[in-house]
Amino acid sequence: MAQQNMSDDPQQRELLRVCRIGRAQGLKGEVTVRLFTDDPEYRFSPDSVLYTKDGEEEYVVEWSRTFKDRWIIKFFDVDDRDASEAINGVELYGEADDPEEMLEADEWYSKDLIGLEARLAEGNGLGLPADQVVGKVVDVIDGPAQSLLKIRLSEPVVTGTNSSGEEVVEKTALVPFVGAIVPDIDLNEQYLTLDPPGGLIPGL
Repeated sequence: MAQQNMSDDPQQRELLRVCRIGRAQGLKGEVTVRLFTDDPEYRFSPDSVLYTKDGEEEYVVEWSRTFKDRWIIKFFDVDDRDASEAINGVELYGEADDPEEMLEADEWYSKDLIGLEARLAEGNGLGLPADQVVGKVVDVIDGPAQSLLKIRLSEPVVTGTNSSGEEVVEKTALVPFVGAIVPDIDLNEQYLTLDPPGGLIPGL
């Protein structure tokens, strides 16, 4: 079933929650899983290693498949229904990818983006000063086409009035997380730059 991990100190690895094992599927040791990752193809590829939260046990993927939008996983040494039922409820974690490799591939974890200051890019299409602070990223929302950055505006913007005559105040903006609009990200300096089209961000 699970293997003792003796290769290195688990406390030295950064582990990200990947899934929670669910019910047994069939008689050959397969299990369903509840996903906590947006990259299941990578996390559940054959021979991928997942860990318990304390990092002391390893679960190695033998194979994986999808059925009706569900992921079904077979781990090495989990070979019958009794074994698969015994691991129901176990949460598994995967190692975070190397930050330098992710930078080169323009890949990001949501947790790395939340909290970054959002500034206008140099030479932005709005003709506004570079480095003008727009706000701060407070959430990353996964959409069907692309992710959206939820940015809390530094200065709330009055955008009109409602039917009762009260001012409508916008405090946040949703920005598509695409290279044309978010050209630069600097995790060391904790900021990203924006080159938004007119009308995307209230007040700009």
